[in-house]
Amino acid sequence: MTEQAVAYTPLEVPIPPVPTKEIFSELQWTTLMSIADTVIPSIRGPTAPKSSTAKVIPQSKFDATLSALSASISHPDAASIAAQYLEENASSNPRFRPALQRLISEYVHEEGRNGLSFILNALNSKAGSLILTGSVTPIQDQPFYIREKIFCSWETSRLKPLRVIYRALSAICKRTWLTYSPTLCPTIGFPRVPVHGQPADGFEYGFLQFPSSDEPETVEADVVIIGSGCGGSVTAKNLAEAGYKVVVVEKAYQYSTKHFPMNFSEGSVAMFEGGGAIASDDGSIGIFAGATWGGGGTINWSAALQTQGYVRQEWAKSGLPFFTSLEFQNSLDRVCDRMGVSADHTTHNKQNRVLLDGARKLGYAANPVPQNTGGTEHYCGHCTMGCHSAGKQGPAESFLADAARAGATFVEGFRAEKILFTPTKGGRVASGVEGTWTSRDAYLGVSGESAVKRKVIIKAKRVVVSSGTLQSPLLLLRSGLKNPQIGRNLHLHPVVISGAVFDEQIRPWEGAALTAVVNEFENLDGHGHGVKIECLTMMPPAYLPAFAWRDGLDWKQFVAKLPHMTGFITLTKDRDSGRVYPDPVDGRCRVDYTVSAFDRKHIVEALVATAKMAYISGAKEFHTSSREIPPFIRPEGATDPESPEGTNNAVLQAWIDEVRTKTLDPEKTVFAAAHQMGTCRMGSTPRTSVVDPDCQVWGTRGLYVVDASVFPSASGVNPMVTNMAIADWASRKIAKSLDQGAKKGGVMARL
Repeated sequence: MTEQAVAYTPLEVPIPPVPTKEIFSELQWTTLMSIADTVIPSIRGPTAPKSSTAKVIPQSKFDATLSALSASISHPDAASIAAQYLEENASSNPRFRPALQRLISEYVHEEGRNGLSFILNALNSKAGSLILTGSVTPIQDQPFYIREKIFCSWETSRLKPLRVIYRALSAICKRTWLTYSPTLCPTIGFPRVPVHGQPADGFEYGFLQFPSSDEPETVEADVVIIGSGCGGSVTAKNLAEAGYKVVVVEKAYQYSTKHFPMNFSEGSVAMFEGGGAIASDDGSIGIFAGATWGGGGTINWSAALQTQGYVRQEWAKSGLPFFTSLEFQNSLDRVCDRMGVSADHTTHNKQNRVLLDGARKLGYAANPVPQNTGGTEHYCGHCTMGCHSAGKQGPAESFLADAARAGATFVEGFRAEKILFTPTKGGRVASGVEGTWTSRDAYLGVSGESAVKRKVIIKAKRVVVSSGTLQSPLLLLRSGLKNPQIGRNLHLHPVVISGAVFDEQIRPWEGAALTAVVNEFENLDGHGHGVKIECLTMMPPAYLPAFAWRDGLDWKQFVAKLPHMTGFITLTKDRDSGRVYPDPVDGRCRVDYTVSAFDRKHIVEALVATAKMAYISGAKEFHTSSREIPPFIRPEGATDPESPEGTNNAVLQAWIDEVRTKTLDPEKTVFAAAHQMGTCRMGSTPRTSVVDPDCQVWGTRGLYVVDASVFPSASGVNPMVTNMAIADWASRKIAKSLDQGAKKGGVMARL
């Protein structure tokens, strides 16, 4: 483990101001905030001042709650901190409503906003209130205990819109509170920065700037790469080092390591697609994707697993023999060598040790997970908000830096609108990209001047789309491409999140997030579909919102257990797929995906195995992100984790039997996904794919897609290394095509 961190405070990250356009009337806001105060209430005893926003509990229960909470806080003012935590509600925090305003106005599509507005209006009419609450009295005018009973009843309402509203409002209220609460971090002892690791300066980048003008700016290049993530960065390095003039454009902005790790309130806006709030159309799965310099490689958890043999064989059999070639293995090794991928310098934290030790005791196959940390130890669990030590060798610290040294040019704040084509007799030839550039001064305030918006055209001999699985297909569609496969074949590696509670303090945010994997259940159908069990980031707003809300007191008590928790995910190689498509109103990415019954069966088995590993490691409680599955509470007579009976305990076995009867109903389960793959699938024919075996878009010349969207199916492992290896190979092919073009040009010139 590295030495204790020096005193360090990250630079503040200015984010865009909250939109001023009102999305709700003041009466609607009153209704919405009364619901928020129901989800996150003030907890009081009967002798405290009366409040319509407080959940009043018997004095003995309040005293016991306060005492238990105080005992868990390691601070001289523990009692005061505990009291403030229980007292806080949503509306007492002046940042809560503006945060909801940003989330709903910017990240919820118009259809969703209109649906929420309709419900809020109905709640404020006598007829609507009677139908939705059973009373003509508006919900905000009801006593707290009635409001809570009404809100809880929506979970199982016969009216689907109410079930949807329950799920949506409980989710956004939990997340917003966990992000902005002034009392949460002092209560659980969560530090602003990692307690281990030293801050270090990362690579310093320069970006093109354009003066204000009504006329488009034109930039000439050999290759333009749209996106700076795992695929785009490797492509940029290889082509720049091959001597070509490379321009990388990125819609987001670059931040130095001095800004890392960001607060979740900053990072969710500055580094995640859709503010980290993208959800499928049915609301069953939350999707986390990078939208920052370096893309997903800046926000991931350092896991650097190579593509497994059975997946390579599956892809090869689909008409892509490259994946079982030595050439592909060379690409895998090359990108891993550049990032210093290794498992030799890992110190496992408690939750990863639970996986490894529990798997050993149960005979499950398990392994350490190699890390892309330059062959050094990297004991930091905050890296999903950016790595302040520059130890994580993601794209910004490796391939993009190499590209810069080789002469590549970079443009941040560039939103690609369409690919440009030159029509020829032989088909459409890509000739560049057109987009809108917005200077950093839009809200980052670098020079204090007004923002500059400018139309920019980048002309190039080759166009490489590396905008990610969610955005690459949308750019192709905006550019007029008609292949019906564009946007389809979406795979997400859906996970159900679980958490085990121990007597001892774990402080699970300390140490690398994901350093172990259980492989025992990765092939449950005999055809490569199954589940890997891994750990995850334990930053409160990223981890806790997935768990069920039952009432305000129960939720606050559950959250306060985080220092004693370990967290796990069921990473599923999904057989069945979905699609992405542009919103019909504003063109934003929409996701049509529901975890299939086939894939959910596999997740159930992985949850059973996870619970067993937690139990045999001494866990006292086991919770999941499915409301269908009751929490497991260890019986009083089974306190010894070394008991000879092990997981044969009768109470545990009865719970397992019950779990196996569950379907993980998408209406009652929160799924999450941090891996997006397949929407521009690679294949041997345009009837079933979007790009050919060289990653060139069917029906075009000079247009390539190089990111995880080209995966033929789910990779079954964290996709970074697979993505980079495909990019390494594809970019070398692009370089050869440019070489051949240059030679032909030279011959023609001599003629």
